[in-house]
Amino acid sequence: MWAPGLGELLIIFAIVLVLFGGGKLAGVGKSLGTAISEFKSALGDEKKEPKDTPSDEAPKA
Repeated sequence: MWAPGLGELLIIFAIVLVLFGGGKLAGVGKSLGTAISEFKSALGDEKKEPKDTPSDEAPKA
């Protein structure tokens, strides 16, 4: 699988910096970090809660 090297990362960072500007870049990073944190906690909560298991009985019509 392809992994970006240092040169590619610097080019991507420069493009992002031009697109968003220095001031907005911090806000974008904070929002991205918050979103990732919430996603991870939601995955952790799902593992803690027991899942509903279907019963062996057939539903009555």
